[in-house]
Amino acid sequence: MRTSRQVVDYSLQKRAVLRDVFAGRVGTYDVCDASPYLKNAARFHGEPTEQRCPICRSENLTHVHYIYGDELKQSAGQARTLAELPALAMTLREFQVFVVEVCLGCDWNHLVEQFLLGRDGLAEGGPEQGAAEAATAATQGRRREAQR
Repeated sequence: MRTSRQVVDYSLQKRAVLRDVFAGRVGTYDVCDASPYLKNAARFHGEPTEQRCPICRSENLTHVHYIYGDELKQSAGQARTLAELPALAMTLREFQVFVVEVCLGCDWNHLVEQFLLGRDGLAEGGPEQGAAEAATAATQGRRREAQR
């Protein structure tokens, strides 16, 4: 998405949690604790992925996009589909998106990334756009490296 900026990737934190689970320092009941609200959001607003759950390895993960921002008022904190985000980004000045991965089988859930969207990032050729493009490229490079 062209206007995304200030991307924060939580893959290192996820790897640390999984390392603790597989080493036996943390139980699966401690990390597989998705609330019923999160599971419903994943069912009705989530985006299915091709990634397998790192805990049960039998279900594919679902990404849920939660939005927060001052302009959203009563809509803040709602889950939205990925298709709705570009339209919101063109109508609102700025809002924050949190992406949570959820396994509907074993209730694993973890924050994947967060980023800003909105019209404020549309300044053509401005330093913010260059920084956002650099952050996106760096994030994609880290993801490719982590998948190896």
